[in-house]
Amino acid sequence: MPQLLVRFWKEKSGATAIEYGLIAAGIAAVIIVAVNTLGSNLATTFSNVSTAIK
Repeated sequence: MPQLLVRFWKEKSGATAIEYGLIAAGIAAVIIVAVNTLGSNLATTFSNVSTAIK
């Protein structure tokens, strides 16, 4: 049993997987914020163009 605990403590692949998950979550958050911001700006631009055409 002690050997199992030592091996578990030294294992690094789980930490790497968690780090990659955190990086992916951060990238996803940045993409969501960018899409929301661009979406609002784009909707305003189309509204302005529509008003100008009328």
